[in-house]
Amino acid sequence: MSKRELKKYLKDLSKEQLEEQILDLYNRFGNVKEYYDFAFNPNENKLIEQCRFQISREYYPVSSRKAKMRRSVAQKWIKKLITLDADASLLADLMFFNIEIALTFSSEHIIRQESFFTSMYKSFDEALRYVSEQGILADFRGRIEKIAGDTWDQKWPNRNAFEDLSDMYLQ
Repeated sequence: MSKRELKKYLKDLSKEQLEEQILDLYNRFGNVKEYYDFAFNPNENKLIEQCRFQISREYYPVSSRKAKMRRSVAQKWIKKLITLDADASLLADLMFFNIEIALTFSSEHIIRQESFFTSMYKSFDEALRYVSEQGILADFRGRIEKIAGDTWDQKWPNRNAFEDLSDMYLQ
């Protein structure tokens, strides 16, 4: 069904029928319920703390299991916050937190997987692009410089790329 057909269909429904449709969607689909729950009670700080906890568990697991260091976990939460239309500065904070916790972990452990460094660079690029598009780059200048500096201090194999990227956005 196209968007145009959907609009036509919805226009033909009465108010009560529309309410029934929305309630049915709310009951059937978790994403719809989550959206409305967030829209009417946007407890962003609680959600951000939950995201931070889940991301940090990738590097510092609660149990004795080995750290998985998966970028996909952070990306899932970031995508969820974008879908819920969370505050841009909170979302950017989470994006940089993901990189910062990876840096903290790598300062304590030897990481041999090249994919780790590549994925962190990609996350850094996405975070810089996001803060630039949202017009909040200046608010994160210190964190951006610190991340680029930490990759240099820790001798990440792609540290030059981090520095070049931060210079490109901060100049």
